[in-house]
Amino acid sequence: MSTVTTQRLRARRRNWYRIVGDGVLYVVLSLIALGFIAPFVILASSALKPLSQDLFGFPPDLIPRPPSMDSFREAFRAVPLLKYMGNSIIYAVTIVPLSALVCLLAGYAFGALRFRGRNIFFIMVLGTMFLPAEVMLIPRYLVASDLGITNGYLGVILPSLLSAFGCLIMRQAFAGVPTELREAARIDGANEWQIFSRVMVPAVRPSLAIVMIFGFVNVWNSFLWPLVVLNDESKYPIALGIAYLAGIGSSDERSLAAGSVASIIPIVIVFLILQRQIMDGMKGAVKG
Repeated sequence: MSTVTTQRLRARRRNWYRIVGDGVLYVVLSLIALGFIAPFVILASSALKPLSQDLFGFPPDLIPRPPSMDSFREAFRAVPLLKYMGNSIIYAVTIVPLSALVCLLAGYAFGALRFRGRNIFFIMVLGTMFLPAEVMLIPRYLVASDLGITNGYLGVILPSLLSAFGCLIMRQAFAGVPTELREAARIDGANEWQIFSRVMVPAVRPSLAIVMIFGFVNVWNSFLWPLVVLNDESKYPIALGIAYLAGIGSSDERSLAAGSVASIIPIVIVFLILQRQIMDGMKGAVKG
């Protein structure tokens, strides 16, 4: 067998192995994606099924026959879900930008500036990530009570402004920016604030997008702290509203599924709008 023929056979074999490997990879990834999507599909199917259709039949029937919006109307009638969504929007549009600003300033200090005790302070902030949320409830509530901000919007907003995870992401992002950029701006006569706002912030914009997106998801799904600090149901976020709906109509699985679907839709919309920023942010975070 000639050398040329042998090389062609090896090339075909490599191509065949590559095709089989890619096919197996796509199958595995599709199964993983299906595992993530299946709960939402089942939830949406349960919300749209009419009363005459069984929710728990086997094998499961995922197609509503016919689709019905009665469960959504019942869920919005049972509890003021629109009010709860409005509260969550208030919390999100307040907490997310302010928290991002705090993370920006802290990340710049820890990642770009040099001062005594920098690493110690950063470790102290980072250490709060490893504390269970339940451990912080009593100290937070005592501080909020002393400030007189319990049972109000401010009581939910203020303790949520500091994110150790966001500080970590921004610290790594600023640390990855070449120091030559800051030095060049300083030689051109820029002060520290101008360096921060005009040079450093544009360089870490992808990581900032990730911090804001994760912050929005956390605020939208916040449950434990609002449950502790709020007594007025009219100030509940949507996560507490769904729990309230579950308590009122615990035997009505269709209404509970409808309320859950309604609470998920805003997050899906935000993801669809910002999906390019999410992917760019993930690339920037990995590079940083």
